[in-house]
Amino acid sequence: MSCAICDRLRHSGTHHAAVELMDERARGDAEARLKRIAGQVAGLQRMLSDDRYCVDVLLQVAAVRAALGEVGKVVLTNHVQTCLSDAMEGGGSKDQRAKLDELMDVFSRYSALGQGGRTPKPRLQRRK
Repeated sequence: MSCAICDRLRHSGTHHAAVELMDERARGDAEARLKRIAGQVAGLQRMLSDDRYCVDVLLQVAAVRAALGEVGKVVLTNHVQTCLSDAMEGGGSKDQRAKLDELMDVFSRYSALGQGGRTPKPRLQRRK
């Protein structure tokens, strides 16, 4: 039986569980950041329940988005330093090109998320 993750990573007989995709330091950093973000999100839920001032809620949303962006930077940096670096050093030109194409796709999607992605801009309603 084929494993989709192993197929994507082009493993030959080695299951993905045996392969470290993130170094321990980066994983620990990302996990710690995500725990703090979870606390921030819980705080946001309390702010809404307590009917807090909209601007205060929006500022907290911005803080959460910025914190998620930092997690993304940790993961992306790790990817470039490990997965991409390995492909560039040991892979053939076809594998190298595939990794670069994948990286460009990630940059494109990641930057779109930071700008709101596909979310339409809210329309301001005029007061009558």
